[in-house]
Amino acid sequence: LSHEVRERLRVLIDRGELCPGDPLPSERELMRLYKVGRPAIREAMQGLERSGLVAIRQGGRARVAEPSLGPLVDQLGDGMRHVLVHSQAALEHLKEARLTFEMQMARLAASKRSSADVRRLRRQIEEQIAVRTEPERFLEADGSFHREIATISGNPIFAAVADSVFKWLMHFHVSMFRPPGLEQLTLDEHTAIVDAIEAGNPERAAKAMVAHLNRANQLYQGDHHAPQG
Repeated sequence: LSHEVRERLRVLIDRGELCPGDPLPSERELMRLYKVGRPAIREAMQGLERSGLVAIRQGGRARVAEPSLGPLVDQLGDGMRHVLVHSQAALEHLKEARLTFEMQMARLAASKRSSADVRRLRRQIEEQIAVRTEPERFLEADGSFHREIATISGNPIFAAVADSVFKWLMHFHVSMFRPPGLEQLTLDEHTAIVDAIEAGNPERAAKAMVAHLNRANQLYQGDHHAPQG
């Protein structure tokens, strides 16, 4: 019953009969309309919320959610981590995909960057320098730097993908066992990438990104006892 209710409401949203921001009928109205009990209605609403189609707020009417990539990508998090933990091959495939993706992001950034974009990237490096003795914060700042490069493309999907891929890989980053001096190497590589972006040289930016990620990819390690697949 809950699945049927969920699908009927989804169709109304897909057809545009219910638009982002519109309130959904109350539980009582839905119970009367679909001739089902309250548990089925609540389960259907929770399913729509998990799918990112509905926003439920305590004490208020549920509404059609505003389109947003963030929550949708976040839903993949647990499933992706499960796959990556149990498949070394999947982890290697993700690293390879990230390399190709970020190489293109560096190219786009070098082609589209403004002076304000470059200043933001320089600030990202300064913030990373400030936390270089704190591994977790240093790693978070690393992710912010790469996300900022994707943001320069002007395409929010690129930014969302860059953020999610980094979060998935963070689970495997052996940051607590890095050899001394690696932080400075990371900062130097980031600086080389920004220098190429500022110069408006797409190929140089792409090469700097590839060199950085080829080296950094060695830090992401899966469970050596995980099955290959």
